[in-house]
Amino acid sequence: MNTLVVRPARVRTAGVRQQILLTAQQRLMMLMLLFMAAFLLISMRLVFFALFDTASGSGDAAAAFIPARADIVDRNGVPLARTIDGYSIRVVPSKLLNNRQYLADELVKIFPDTPREEFLARLNGPRPTYIRRRALPDQVAAVNAIGDVGFDFPREKERLYPQLSLAAQLLGFTDAEGHGVTGVEGSFDKQLTDKATRGEPLVLSIDARVQGVLESELGNAVTNLEAIGGAGIILDVHTGEVLAMTSLPTYNPNKLIAGDAAARRNAVTYNLYELGSTFKPLSIGAAIDNGVVTSMAKRYDATKPLAIAGFKIRDSHNMGRWLNVPETLIHSSNIVTAQIADQLGKEKMEALFRSLEFNKRPEIELKERAFPLWPKEWGRLSTMTTAYGHGIAVTPLHLANAYAALVNGGIWRPATVLKLGDKAPPQGHRVFKASTSARMRQLLRLIVSDGTGRQADAPGFRVGGKTGSAEKPGAGGYRRHSLVSTFAAAFPMDNPRYVILAMIDEPKGNAFSSGQRTAGYTVAPVVKKVVMRAGPMLGVFPDESRDVDVSELTPLLWKNGEGE
Repeated sequence: MNTLVVRPARVRTAGVRQQILLTAQQRLMMLMLLFMAAFLLISMRLVFFALFDTASGSGDAAAAFIPARADIVDRNGVPLARTIDGYSIRVVPSKLLNNRQYLADELVKIFPDTPREEFLARLNGPRPTYIRRRALPDQVAAVNAIGDVGFDFPREKERLYPQLSLAAQLLGFTDAEGHGVTGVEGSFDKQLTDKATRGEPLVLSIDARVQGVLESELGNAVTNLEAIGGAGIILDVHTGEVLAMTSLPTYNPNKLIAGDAAARRNAVTYNLYELGSTFKPLSIGAAIDNGVVTSMAKRYDATKPLAIAGFKIRDSHNMGRWLNVPETLIHSSNIVTAQIADQLGKEKMEALFRSLEFNKRPEIELKERAFPLWPKEWGRLSTMTTAYGHGIAVTPLHLANAYAALVNGGIWRPATVLKLGDKAPPQGHRVFKASTSARMRQLLRLIVSDGTGRQADAPGFRVGGKTGSAEKPGAGGYRRHSLVSTFAAAFPMDNPRYVILAMIDEPKGNAFSSGQRTAGYTVAPVVKKVVMRAGPMLGVFPDESRDVDVSELTPLLWKNGEGE
């Protein structure tokens, strides 16, 4: 007989169960303490590296968060240039599996802007070469779909200009290695790539909104007038900050092509022009400063051409009478301006232009700056012709700086493309007396309200300025049918804040301009439109109740008229 022995079930008392739970809690607590200690140790280690470790390894890790090239932004933080990871397409000829002729045919389908022969040369080359840098994602996908291991797609740093052609000549562009070539990119290349400074964006003085307005209105005029180009700038008269700068035709720095070479030139700082009658207010201002013009009522003979050194100085619109100074500017008389310059004299006229730095490259941070064409000899004839803008060629920026000095109280300052912010503007130097500047503000306002600049009279903005239509020099003399039409202006004239200069190169007299090519019909309307659109963006609002007091000058005007 077998006996079955059954072990009785273990009965745990309440005390035993409590002991087991307590032990489990203690073990869990120890695990939590260990986890917290490990977390604290790692955190302290990270803080130590961040604060005290200056070894190259940690520096490289930190640098990973700094762009390879600093962003460029406008004065309001709008991005104008930034560096991103872009696609490139490269071929390694030794790894190609497919027939080169077939591959060339496929590549031409994807990139029709590149000749088939050029692709064949790269496919048959001895070493790896790029098929396309800055390739679009769909282009990368199309080449990848060819299915040849000889193609690879490295990711590379790429400079992107998100506003496309906006301020293209001012911004410039970079080369394939990421170094700045022209414009701001070239001039500030070191700052944009230096580890110590590239973490912060480079803040420019321009306002992208105002830049867009200037480009839009000037571009429309250049197109409608069938002109070969144009240039424009808006400048703060008290600080020298450039709010907008454009040159036409333009280009897209995201996609450089060989035909863009001429469009890459910055006409505002690098092209030289005889800017014609826009010089007259400068000459009259110097004459007032030096006591040559003491009365606005004094009249000068403008009834016939002025004979000098075998030449005859004429007015484009002969008034056939004697003119005082306000009428001289309103009707744009070369004859009277030349007489006043003759009285001023060679030394003082030359001193004026030197004080305005017309004998130097324009002072601005850009590398693209042209040296003016200065008269070889300052004789009597040069003194008289340069007074109305002939025989001397400067950049539009030279003239914009001069007008800023003319209306801001008489102080010349260099221009800058950088936002000053809280920094004080350059001290500059005095060119005109404050009283002369006040008088010139009256005269410039009269030119717009009663003279050749009437089509620039934006209601409520108190615009003042001067037209200039200069024949372009050519072989054998000046070309009568090739004009550079310019309007140099400031607003609001009762308390000037901005200079605006617009220039159109060789406008055609067509239906758009009522058959006229001169500045009063071609460029003055551009300035009016720009002021009306951009003024409120710059904090200047129309006010019909305010204006410059010209009550002492209006009785001197015999009648309204036209001139250039």
